[in-house]
Amino acid sequence: QVNLVETGGGLVQPGGSLRLICVGSGDILRDSAMAWFRQVPGKEREYVAGIRWVGARTLYGNAVAGRFTVSKDNARKTVYLEMKNLKPEDTGVYYCASGRGLRYGVNEYDYWGQGTQVTVVS
Repeated sequence: QVNLVETGGGLVQPGGSLRLICVGSGDILRDSAMAWFRQVPGKEREYVAGIRWVGARTLYGNAVAGRFTVSKDNARKTVYLEMKNLKPEDTGVYYCASGRGLRYGVNEYDYWGQGTQVTVVS
C-alpha cells in the first residue's frame, strides 16, 4: 500500500514562489515515477511535472516549463515542486501521484494524495 501526503500550498501574489512537498510511504519506490497534477473546479486534472525515481529524468507540462522545478529525495521517499513566477492561472489543487511510467495521462498513475490548495491572487 502506498500513501502520499502533500504540503506547502498557500496564498501567494503573482510573481511569487511556493514549494510543494509530497511525502510517500509504503512500497512507493516500486512505481517508477512521481508526478504533480493540478485541478480547478469544472476542468480536467492537468499534468504539471514529474520525475523518475531512478535516473531522475523529468517531464514538464508546457504551461509550467521554465518556471517550475521538480526534484526528489529517494531516501526520504519525497518529491518537491519548486514553483516560481507564479501566475493567477496556476491556481488550483495540486496533487502528487505515483505511477508506472513518466507520462502525461492521469490513468498512468496508481496512487494519489489528497491535494494541497495553491491560490495566486493580487
